Amino acid sequence: MAKTVYVGMSADLIHPGHLNIIKEAAKLGEVTVGVLTDAAIASYKRLPYMNYEQRAAVVSQLKGVAKVVPQEQLDYIPNLMKLRPDFVVHGTDWRNGVQAKTRQGVIDTLATWGGKLVEPEYTEGISSTRLNKALKEVGVTPDVRRRRLRRLLNAKPVSRIIEAHSGLTGLIVERTAVKKNNRTFEFDGMWLSSFTDSAAKGKPDDECIDITSRIRTLDDILEVTTKPVVFDGDSGGHAKNFAFLVRSLERLGVSAVVIDGGPDGAAEIVRAGRNALVTDDFMVLVRCDSAAKCRAAAAAGADGMLINPRAMSAEGLAALMKDVRGSVSASAPVAVIATALPDVTEDEFAAMGVNLVIYANQFLCSAYPAMKRTAEKILENGRIKEASADLVSVDEIAGTLR
Repeated sequence: MAKTVYVGMSADLIHPGHLNIIKEAAKLGEVTVGVLTDAAIASYKRLPYMNYEQRAAVVSQLKGVAKVVPQEQLDYIPNLMKLRPDFVVHGTDWRNGVQAKTRQGVIDTLATWGGKLVEPEYTEGISSTRLNKALKEVGVTPDVRRRRLRRLLNAKPVSRIIEAHSGLTGLIVERTAVKKNNRTFEFDGMWLSSFTDSAAKGKPDDECIDITSRIRTLDDILEVTTKPVVFDGDSGGHAKNFAFLVRSLERLGVSAVVIDGGPDGAAEIVRAGRNALVTDDFMVLVRCDSAAKCRAAAAAGADGMLINPRAMSAEGLAALMKDVRGSVSASAPVAVIATALPDVTEDEFAAMGVNLVIYANQFLCSAYPAMKRTAEKILENGRIKEASADLVSVDEIAGTLR
């Protein structure tokens, strides 16, 4: 009876390292490749460029691969228990870091039926992570960017986005990452708020800046980033105007727009926006502050809801979410403005049934007091020394721009 071999991989961008692993695995027997799903990859690093179906289709055509199956978790054990392979083949790169624990689990599981882990030498100098970094530097098409938010909502229990109001703040969202407990944490996308956009231009938040001005800000951000964007559409205006806005945003690669419901009423505006769409990727979300409004938004055809729990406690939001999830489709995304509940963690929001956490106005609200303080110190002292203590160098900012 032929020996069986299991290989797990993300396979986002196939490179010589992948081919070498499969070649070595095929020498041992019939190869089954477990392609990690979007959810499995998103549990420890950035969402892959291609979705699972695309990656599985590519791997299935590689020489030496007999079968492709989904690997739903970073942990190999569920698939190993189903397939009971004679061998697992993986490069030596997982002996340390986030996958070291996974590796030991593979060894222990294989031992229960006499299986063996085989580790060809890792191919130095190339990896999917490095290729994805290079891909980010090249840029992203509007189609790929637009559909990424839906992929994130399907892949992760909760996604996080933060306000951006300029190309520089967009770059901060794009590039900032923190490693914690062998996982990489970063923002999944950007929130383009009407308040921060108008405030950054020195104007009040009363929709006194026109859509052309807001699109210019959006262009600045899209030009230097690849992550999805959620656009604050305020009231949405009249239905005819909203249809035009939706077409413009969809064409540019924005993933979603949030509205209150303007003079034509939320239902008519939502219908106008939905009818204007060319793709199924773009989403129209409606602001709601009650379960009744959420149900009305869903009935009108909204893709999801946004709740700003400005006057709510965490318990009040949890009760509202329970009511919403009991009466609105479980697949409908619900976003929450986290700013109003600063003590609630993302995991706690997820436990309530929230899909998208928005950190609204954070950059502008942190930058304003810092800039004002710098101005005051210069005026008080007549020199820059005291004002320079908390400043970064121009070179450090220039490094972010490169």
